[in-house]
Amino acid sequence: MTKKGSYFQKHLAQLGEDAPKRQALPIVKIAVEKKTEFEEGKVILLDKPLHWTSFDAVRKIRNTIGIKKVGHAGTLDPLATGLLIICTGKQTKLINEYMAQVKEYTGTITLGAITPTYDLESLPEQHKDFTHLTVQQINEAVQTFLGETDQFPPIYSAIKKKGTPLYELARRGEEIELKSRKINISVFEITSIELPFVHFRIVCSTGTYIRSIANDLGAKLACGGYLSALRRTAIGSFRVEEAVSMEGFLAECGHVTE
Repeated sequence: MTKKGSYFQKHLAQLGEDAPKRQALPIVKIAVEKKTEFEEGKVILLDKPLHWTSFDAVRKIRNTIGIKKVGHAGTLDPLATGLLIICTGKQTKLINEYMAQVKEYTGTITLGAITPTYDLESLPEQHKDFTHLTVQQINEAVQTFLGETDQFPPIYSAIKKKGTPLYELARRGEEIELKSRKINISVFEITSIELPFVHFRIVCSTGTYIRSIANDLGAKLACGGYLSALRRTAIGSFRVEEAVSMEGFLAECGHVTE
């Protein structure tokens, strides 16, 4: 597998776009009264930056506000952006409640190849022709995903086997037996098609892997497919439009120390 995000940058270059660089953020010192507020408990709606892991965001906020009790309510992959709920202090007891909420995503599936990780964390391979596909064929395939179904997660996922994430086992080349999980997709809308790109909106239950949906759609269409863009737009009643950027959060917290 290639280095994280390495093919993603090549993909953007092919589209004539510049790859966004991870910005070095300042160190911020917060006032004592603000720290107390975070200890009492706050729910932060963060618009997670591209290339950041969910734990990167938690760690930055934890270091900024100076308390250990900080956690997130549902992982977003490094190549995904959008809504990440982060709880502090006494509000961390609500994490499981937020994790159980329905999620909404928008994104892009690229047809005509597959990747080992089902996204652009790895190099596309097994290229196949997709030019014969019609809008009707794609929409008919999409309809088969609606409702309750059994989904196999990606091998490269954070699901743990005897305490070890599957992605670590996969990188070691160990054989992994995947088990399907029940998921529910209430909305799978194709918003536009510009082959090989299929743009979508999905509303689904917790635990749904959008990467697996991309891979499975490609399999149904017999040409392969992988996730090339993803943004989480809602968790329950919380919308990404309400979220703050990491830079915005730091600006609200206090003054820059360096």
